[in-house]
Amino acid sequence: MIQTLETPRLRLVPPSLACAKAYELFYTDAEASRMYGGPITAAAAWTRLSSDLGSWYLQGFGVWAMQEKSDGEFLGTCGFWQGRDWPRELTWWLLPQYRGHGFAKEASLAAVHHAYEVLGWSAVETYMNDQNTQARALVLSLGGQKARRQGFPDGKERDVFIIPRTAV
Repeated sequence: MIQTLETPRLRLVPPSLACAKAYELFYTDAEASRMYGGPITAAAAWTRLSSDLGSWYLQGFGVWAMQEKSDGEFLGTCGFWQGRDWPRELTWWLLPQYRGHGFAKEASLAAVHHAYEVLGWSAVETYMNDQNTQARALVLSLGGQKARRQGFPDGKERDVFIIPRTAV
């Protein structure tokens, strides 16, 4: 069973049909999704949603859909992803209108706490493309410390950060 996490403003819930529209809006928007392999078709966004849900069952972890408590709107996702031959990472995305309000940080803190305290992980790592300055700034605000530079299956090199337990 996938736990629901609560923060002051958010509910982090299992991905479901209820958040399909948010996935489609995000992944079909070229600017919003450019750091996440987008834009992609609505059908491919559906596949991403299915994959995000499947990750929980295949790997025991995944992303949650971020839902604003005040109105029930889905804002994006936050949690953990690990593709085949890729390192596990803390990841998130937000629809453009919800950026800049601290939602990604709030959700990330809850996810990191869950990883350390519930899943019992010894480390939480994350990485991003070098051009993703917003993600890098968020990671640094979480206390992220650069651990190494590494090559990835897509042929790119990226900095890998560890988010310390003290972040939560």
